[in-house]
Amino acid sequence: MKCYKAFQFKMQPNKEQQALIAKTFGCARFVYNKMLADKIAYYTVES
Repeated sequence: MKCYKAFQFKMQPNKEQQALIAKTFGCARFVYNKMLADKIAYYTVES
């Protein structure tokens, strides 16, 4: 029998860490949206 365990931690970043997290997620969102747009454009041209 498998027993799964999970742990939860509350993040409490300081102001500098909050800014870094915001920048990181902003960059990741930009790259994801850019690649998604490229993929949509590729399949639109191919069809």
